[in-house]
Amino acid sequence: MSRIDFWYSIGSTYTFLTVMRLPRWAEDNGVEVAWMPFDVRAIMKAQQNIPFAGKPKKSAYMWRDIERRAAKYGLHAELPAPYPISDLSLANQVALLGMQDGWGEAFTQTLYRMWFNEATDAGTETALSEALFRVQQDPLPVLARARDMADALAEQTARAETLGVFGSPSFVVGGELFWGDDRLEDALSWSKVGHVT
Repeated sequence: MSRIDFWYSIGSTYTFLTVMRLPRWAEDNGVEVAWMPFDVRAIMKAQQNIPFAGKPKKSAYMWRDIERRAAKYGLHAELPAPYPISDLSLANQVALLGMQDGWGEAFTQTLYRMWFNEATDAGTETALSEALFRVQQDPLPVLARARDMADALAEQTARAETLGVFGSPSFVVGGELFWGDDRLEDALSWSKVGHVT
């Protein structure tokens, strides 16, 4: 079975489009997907890349573009969603812990659903606790463990940088990097035949 590494950061708006359709897409296409949370904000700061802050026209385009693409995929979204989220690092630390413990995908989808369907700031402790509760995890001990995951998230982020990842969502297949939700099909093609069709 082909494998795609899905590098994502909770806090990335376009990542909503991938997160909400990826499990079904992977099953339909017979591909294994490894979910790899990282801190995109840390990479963007290092690159002095601030994509939407102070750029109202670009922000308006982003929300309209996500709205169009969500409709294409049959996804519901109440836009604009709260942005930026307040604690991107902690959200991704929880996701990283969840990937280790087996509930990370469900948590990520649940939190994105709360963010894009319920207008919830996905970086607050309240939102993280509610998302954990919805995936049948006890929020208090999980959040305590997640707060100790800062070094692990930094290591994961450094690994992403080594692979050339600079944004979310990104897909890595055998060392080849594909950036953006709209490059998922290209990543699939590369995983199967070694080139984009």
